[in-house]
Amino acid sequence: MEVETPVSTSILKGGDIPNKEDDEISPIEQVILTVPITDDPTQPVWTFRMWVLGLISCVLLSFLNQFFSYRREPLIISQITVQVATLPIGRFMAAFLPMTQFRIPGFGSKMFSLNPGPFNMKEHVLITIFANAGSAFGGGSAYAVGIVNIIEAFYFRKIHFMAAWLLIITTQVLGYGWAGLLRKYVVEPAHMWWPNTLVQISLFRALHERDDAELIQENHEVEAPRRGMSRSKFFVIALGCSFCWYLVPNYLFQTLQSVSWVCWAYPNSVTAHQLGSGFNGLGIGAFTLDWSAVASYLASPLVSPFFAIVNVFIGYTLFVYVVIPLSYWGLNAYNATTFPIFSSQLFTGEGQLYNITKIVNSNFEIDHGEYAKQGRINLSTFFALAYGLGFAAIASTLTHVGLFYGREVYDRYRASKKEKMDVHTRLMKNYKDIPAWWFHVLLAVTLLVSLSLTIFMKEDIQMPYWGLIFAAFLAFMFTLPISIITATTNQTPGLNIITEYIMGLIYAGRPIANVCFKTYGYMSMTQAISFLSDFKLGHYMKIPPRSMFLVQFLGTIIAGTVNLTVAWWLLHSVPNICQLNKLPSNSPWICPNDRVFFDASVIWGLVGPRRIFGPYGNYGALNWFFLGGLMGPFIVWMFHKAFPKQTWIPLINLPVLLGATAAMPPASALNYNSWIVVGTIFNFFVFRYRKKWWQKYNYILSAALDAGVAFMAVLLYFTVNMEGRGIYWWGTNDPEHCDLATCPTAKGVTVEGCPTF
Repeated sequence: MEVETPVSTSILKGGDIPNKEDDEISPIEQVILTVPITDDPTQPVWTFRMWVLGLISCVLLSFLNQFFSYRREPLIISQITVQVATLPIGRFMAAFLPMTQFRIPGFGSKMFSLNPGPFNMKEHVLITIFANAGSAFGGGSAYAVGIVNIIEAFYFRKIHFMAAWLLIITTQVLGYGWAGLLRKYVVEPAHMWWPNTLVQISLFRALHERDDAELIQENHEVEAPRRGMSRSKFFVIALGCSFCWYLVPNYLFQTLQSVSWVCWAYPNSVTAHQLGSGFNGLGIGAFTLDWSAVASYLASPLVSPFFAIVNVFIGYTLFVYVVIPLSYWGLNAYNATTFPIFSSQLFTGEGQLYNITKIVNSNFEIDHGEYAKQGRINLSTFFALAYGLGFAAIASTLTHVGLFYGREVYDRYRASKKEKMDVHTRLMKNYKDIPAWWFHVLLAVTLLVSLSLTIFMKEDIQMPYWGLIFAAFLAFMFTLPISIITATTNQTPGLNIITEYIMGLIYAGRPIANVCFKTYGYMSMTQAISFLSDFKLGHYMKIPPRSMFLVQFLGTIIAGTVNLTVAWWLLHSVPNICQLNKLPSNSPWICPNDRVFFDASVIWGLVGPRRIFGPYGNYGALNWFFLGGLMGPFIVWMFHKAFPKQTWIPLINLPVLLGATAAMPPASALNYNSWIVVGTIFNFFVFRYRKKWWQKYNYILSAALDAGVAFMAVLLYFTVNMEGRGIYWWGTNDPEHCDLATCPTAKGVTVEGCPTF
């Protein structure tokens, strides 16, 4: 959403009105159109309102995202929800808190007030950053909590609470250290423009900059024309509706989570269930009336631009409705029919679930004798090909960015080193900068604590000290180039498969060591890029840097602590949490994300890539996907050079197409189908034909739907789920009634509850 640059610059402080002769406003047109070139350094930011709303938002967001991460539809409450929800509360506090000034002992003659004036945009930005400090790019809870989950709920081992807390905090704060070292390279230069921050800035301005009609009405000059419902009122009404409705699909009529009518029409057909199941099949005809199913895994479709939805739709359709049916029913690739068509479970060669606990010895390492008895691990064809696409997506990202954006990235990086100060950087000079030694000390302390963790608590995390040093080296080496790519192209190449592949080759047989290495290497880099993005948001919005530092640091510590506390509570209070074979069919506590994380620890860590994708495994051919991914963008680029007038050719974005189904599994066809349909309705039809409504209410509606679902889910858990009180009938005993979708179709394969062919 583009917002025009304000005409008035009367509140510009610290210098004259910028002009092209003195200051470069910005070399990027999108920044000129979106980011204000004004600032008022006298606006208070460290206010009572900011601290109260920031702390509450941080705790609440961390609690909700961790709570939802274990559920069948793990809804992610994004920072946009906080952005929208805290505005009316902040204005309410500004209207009713006393304005009396007082002194605090130890602060000299400086005066303080609970209410220093109107709720301003800078406070609002800090609150949002505070709330989001614990998750990379708004991605939910701290990544390292997954390590605790798989140790406790899947391997049935124990980890000391202090070891778990140190692991989570150090992996989060390590990224903050990298970000601090690289600020001057990717935050201050105007050519490093971070496109993803512009969406937030547009929303902040849309929420704070009132239109002329509101100002006229406020000043009682003339009777202003009716301009529709206010955003605050719309938010409250939409939140209330979402809150009340979620009671139906989550408790009263759970089958509405996935209305898979094909299964109902053919209740005894395995093939019909495989085609129609939204959770465990191809989801043909399946739809949902549950917002958490729409927004889980891919986040809210209301905030995704339509071109991104189209790319996801093309990649998803080709993979799910062309490649998978051909591989399963046509080619029977990797003995596909011996296993379910869609599953993230691990199987024996006879189609039975693989007993992972039997191949783990008392030292929490692989038992080679037991592994030889059970045989090689097998994956469903969907899961295997999903890994192949992951290989191709990573490789294609490198060549795609190099071919299509390489010159641009290089030129902008060179220009950033020579460019003169733009208006935003000049305005930020009015504030005290963060001393470099703050980041140096933070990084040094974090590395020392991490090393102590690998030395004195190695029995909890398995990873040796050299693994930490190697992971930190990889993170540091890749953070700068990948942050430059993200800052200029809005694409962030992922290194998760690369890091676990490397550690699996050099230190196989130890599952927790592998996931710890991945977290310290890949995730600290991703967290650093998220912090740098927040720094750029603060740079554009003229937030004092030291305020940013404190808010991000405290937010990271608080969020990680809350994440672990919630995880520890649920892991030790919900019976059989994450144990799909021991839970009732309508249980929400199936931990889909952690199931895939556990499988990755087995594939890359416990068993190792040599026994899965190497000479001792079944899936060595999938390594060719790396080469295919590397070569694909070359073909597109050569066609682009051969036919430069065909403007549609460079729009073929192979990393997006190949990575469209990166969330599958654990995401299912139902999640993708509903996300694509809802996103198309709002970001194509509503955007095109009701643009004023979209501009005023679209993000508000998204935040309200998220918040309503979150509050009702927590209320239901504390009021009925903890006591085991439920309603039992056809609409609640199974979320979709497609039980045969998980059955194999190969002749002679016998699985409990499935017909034998």
